[in-house]
Amino acid sequence: MILRQALQEQYHAGLAMLADCVEKCPDDLWNSGTHPRTYWRIALHAAYYTHLYLGQSEEAYQPWPERPHSSPELWEKPGYVEPYELPEDVTPYTKQQVLAYIAYIDRLIDPTIETLDLEATETGISWYKNMSKLSHQLLNLRHLQGHVGQLSERLMAREVDIDWMSKASLKWVT
Repeated sequence: MILRQALQEQYHAGLAMLADCVEKCPDDLWNSGTHPRTYWRIALHAAYYTHLYLGQSEEAYQPWPERPHSSPELWEKPGYVEPYELPEDVTPYTKQQVLAYIAYIDRLIDPTIETLDLEATETGISWYKNMSKLSHQLLNLRHLQGHVGQLSERLMAREVDIDWMSKASLKWVT
């Protein structure tokens, strides 16, 4: 089906561009930025939510087996009601860890997209109501690319360019 192939191609391309942002990030930029907008956290956030939203539902989500932190340690401040106040005292992921996570997600793309019910009228994600699964997949791609743009702007300020990919070259996947 051409729609599934298009989604697969664009996920691969988006993840390859995210990996390019991580690979080309100068070491002194990796931990820079004001919490919670450090470079490493933006890259991890883009990868994590791409992974979470890729599946049919929250219940279907399987965490990355090699993650150094549990999800609550990264995304939830204990006792805080709002979901976006992130804990500050988390050991940053290394570039190698984020690249390994991106590669892991990339390997999930084809088999996951093949089995998604793209005609479902709900996303399967509790905080995205009244949205179809297909629309949610498009939102997920926009979310990923938005953060790639954010990271690439930081790189461009350092005169570092990333490669634009209309279709991904999977050479970076280990």
